[in-house]
Amino acid sequence: IPLDACAEKGIVVFNTPGANANGVKELAIAALLLASRNIVDGINWAGTLETDVAKSVEKGKSKFAGCEIKGKTLGCDPFMTVNAAWKLSRGVKSAATYEDIYKSADYITLHVPATPQTKNMISAQTLAMMKDGVKIINLSRADLVCTDDIKAAIASGKVAKYVTDFPTEEVINQPGIITIPHLGASTEESEDNCAIMAAHELIDYLENGNITNSVNYPAISMPRSGLARLVVLHKNQPEMLTNITAVLASDGVNIDNMTSRSKGDYACALLDCVGEVTPAHAADIAAISGVIRVLIK
Repeated sequence: IPLDACAEKGIVVFNTPGANANGVKELAIAALLLASRNIVDGINWAGTLETDVAKSVEKGKSKFAGCEIKGKTLGCDPFMTVNAAWKLSRGVKSAATYEDIYKSADYITLHVPATPQTKNMISAQTLAMMKDGVKIINLSRADLVCTDDIKAAIASGKVAKYVTDFPTEEVINQPGIITIPHLGASTEESEDNCAIMAAHELIDYLENGNITNSVNYPAISMPRSGLARLVVLHKNQPEMLTNITAVLASDGVNIDNMTSRSKGDYACALLDCVGEVTPAHAADIAAISGVIRVLIK
């Protein structure tokens, strides 16, 4: 999606963050168990048995013994919100640095975006800080983990298991690596939640001009007051509000309430007006240099 091109035309682009969060959380729990119990290898082995299966299972199951996750140390989310922090158990400790997590965790789950700064954050250097037999869960992006380094760490025994939701040619069918086909948000509930969230965001924008979860315009909302609402999408440049209110004043329109927010090069102002607002008033504001689009709600 050409976000800047859309912003230049006054097209607000939305997304639905968090709508699939529970689906991803449940997959993370499944990944922890898959990393611990050799379930995948055991299932694949059981599928090769042809005769006297029950006896063969009892004889061969010891090859797939694993460990329990109870009592282990889990290191994860570096971007904890205040609201999420309030819900944490008192047994959870805050780590000051990534290094603290690498040195102390039995399981490490990755929950960061793929950026130039996070690319290959799991590498030979960081792996060397970790406990022997550490288990790594990557449900974020493939680029966070250096493939060659994780394979070498598995071969040496430094890493016991690597579970990723982002298979590539380099990691499929590799010992010690479990590849899940990007199933994090693949639940019926997640798809419904995304659709419902998107509908609510669009309805609130179309009816009230409020913007929630936009990727090219700022988050902005205001309770309705007055008779009409003006939504002004504009460039983030000096004196825009002064110019907008001056035009409304010259047109005899009284402002009851207003708010403005910016995001990068773009901004949005919401203005609730006491009297009637006409297309002519909107046209006068649209003529201001830097104004991209004016909507009457």
